[in-house]
Amino acid sequence: MPYYGSEETVKELRRSLSNPNVQADRLRYRNVVLKVIRFMSQGLDVSALFMEMVKASATVDIVQKKLVYLYMCTYAALKPNLALLAINTLRKDCTDPNPMVRGLALRSMCSLRMPGISEYIQQPVLNGLRDKASYVRRAAVLGCAKMQTFQGDTEVDGTVVNELYAMLRDLDPIVMVNCLRALEEILKHEGGVVINKPIAHHLLNRMKDLDHWGQSEVLAFLVRYKTRTEDEVFTILNLLDSFLKSGQPNVVMAATKLFLILSEDFPNVQMDILERVKGPLLAICTSECHELCFLGLCHTREILRSLPGHFSGHYKKFFCTYSDPNYIKYQKMEILRDLVNDENVQQILEELQTYCTDVSVELAQMAILNIGRIARTYSERCVVILTGLLGLKQEHITSAVIQTFRDLVWLCPQCTVTVCQALPGCEENIQDSEGKQALIWLLGMHGEQVPNAPYILEEFVDSLKMETSAIVKLELLTAMVRLFLSRPAECQDMLGRLLYYVIEEELDMAVRDRGLLYYRLLQQGVEEVKRVICGPRSDPSLDIISGQANETVNAWAKDFNTLIPIYGQEQWDRLTAQKGDSLEILQLSAVKLDETGTNPEQREEMVLDSGSVRLKTSAHLSAEQFEEHWTRLEAAKVVTLDWHKDPCPDAIQSAFQFVHIQSVAISRRGAQLWKAYLFARNETGSLFLIELFIAKDKGDIQVTIKQENSSEELLNNFTTVVKSIIQALDKRLDVEYISVAEGEECSPN
Repeated sequence: MPYYGSEETVKELRRSLSNPNVQADRLRYRNVVLKVIRFMSQGLDVSALFMEMVKASATVDIVQKKLVYLYMCTYAALKPNLALLAINTLRKDCTDPNPMVRGLALRSMCSLRMPGISEYIQQPVLNGLRDKASYVRRAAVLGCAKMQTFQGDTEVDGTVVNELYAMLRDLDPIVMVNCLRALEEILKHEGGVVINKPIAHHLLNRMKDLDHWGQSEVLAFLVRYKTRTEDEVFTILNLLDSFLKSGQPNVVMAATKLFLILSEDFPNVQMDILERVKGPLLAICTSECHELCFLGLCHTREILRSLPGHFSGHYKKFFCTYSDPNYIKYQKMEILRDLVNDENVQQILEELQTYCTDVSVELAQMAILNIGRIARTYSERCVVILTGLLGLKQEHITSAVIQTFRDLVWLCPQCTVTVCQALPGCEENIQDSEGKQALIWLLGMHGEQVPNAPYILEEFVDSLKMETSAIVKLELLTAMVRLFLSRPAECQDMLGRLLYYVIEEELDMAVRDRGLLYYRLLQQGVEEVKRVICGPRSDPSLDIISGQANETVNAWAKDFNTLIPIYGQEQWDRLTAQKGDSLEILQLSAVKLDETGTNPEQREEMVLDSGSVRLKTSAHLSAEQFEEHWTRLEAAKVVTLDWHKDPCPDAIQSAFQFVHIQSVAISRRGAQLWKAYLFARNETGSLFLIELFIAKDKGDIQVTIKQENSSEELLNNFTTVVKSIIQALDKRLDVEYISVAEGEECSPN
């Protein structure tokens, strides 16, 4: 956001840049340019100095050139017409005798984001591919990928592709790696770069010349090579053997993935590989860098899918330290749970027990749940620990323990007696709905073993009018009917009161219908009630079904050294699908604007950052401020558009964020009257407020726009942007995209 006095600052900078005395002094001139860059990095709009900065590029000072090129790359999209004037300067610098200047000019020219740039950079890029200086060739190779990106979906230039394949044998190792990256980008719609036998063997022979980033890149590309014989597999493994012990984590991870995939037909070799990388992986898991540590822990869990006891001898490496953030502690606790065996169970349980009293509520509950998972195998020890935690009388601890007990008695019926003895008194320390639900379920299912079970449930019945959770009410109904069957004399009166309240006074239809069902069922007789209500009290076989069987290494090897172990396969599929669809929506919005008559130069500016509706990327407005403005302002424009889909907040929010329109509040998915409130600011200070309203089964969406600092032209342009986004969402989001969006939690922002 431009701050106070910004116009005067820009004027002062313009005077300094145009001052002949300053231009004559190289150091002073460079300092003024540096000051422009400093203000630019602080958020001041200095795009008005574009012409003066272009003139400043005509210098032999490489540092000043680099500063000016940075400026031009930043503002070229906002000043495309003026940026064309800088093209000649950049093209001239591409023929400079100094290779540093040539490479810098070529790299900067390829970084300009403006329409029609590809026709200007094509020849300098092709010339750069044949340059004698390796620095220029590096920039030219990456420029080929950028050039293809500028051209969009046009046909790939076969000449450039052949040239890049030939340059894989360039003497400079960085040029070789850049060629792989460029080919991967250019051929992404055709499956990426092809790694055949000659290329694979060449890359293997060049590995020793690469830095660790180049080595990890080449190892990642070698995964695509399909070996033909067993001898070739072991030749490659022997050649790359030293990289498994590299001191660089990225090289170790890339080498491990390559080894596992090459040896997919040799399970014993895979086991040996995982044993050899145990040390480097443990080093990653204990790294001081939290992000690197988290990455190592996620990949360790992948290995434990196939080898549950692989790190059992090093379980202390996964003990949490005081400085670990919670997201690392969560991973470590789950790994400790998987490493439990007869030898270390006592030490791991003692460690987890210390986490149960952590100041973080979420961390303490996670530790309790992990003790509960261990209890499925070592039930006696774990139940003693969990029962002891109830003595702390902490709400969040009691709730988590009761939920753990509920799952435990279902899977391990031998624990039922001990658990039932611990239940009395717990109701006093449970306030959350999940804990109440678990306690009520235990009392209903095993109430005959708890002497005061009817009186505990009676407290819930008496406070039913105060209860807000429908889940708790439904569970209470079922528990009371079950307990009535085993202890009718004590439960008859309270069951009658409960059914009367639920049928006559309850507002939640689901709870009322459940009460009517039980009332009518009781009229059919006790035997009929038992047949419907009284199912099995435990199912130990469920633990075997739900427990994960040891997977083969090949099941996860292809996902190793990717983001999938971090996000999980399902979430990663949703993220990648949403990213692709959001980009498609943005492109469709540009097409819609084109249909309204905007020319190609204005189209992208209109959507993203136009001169007339130049929206700020970091605008902020609190909910209270939004409500104040919304109440004060009158509706400037109300439009109604077709809408035929159930709105998903995540999809709509993502689409509007691409054009810098921020959300304040969004209704949950499936609401009868669905609303969303959004806002945006342009760089002149105008505030736009938006309300989206969808009445279920009506088939349209009503858009209300309010504007501060009224301007009819601004309002019309902004309305066009909003309409294009909504129409693109409605027209092109297919069923598959909607199903992806349904998998995500749709909640108010």
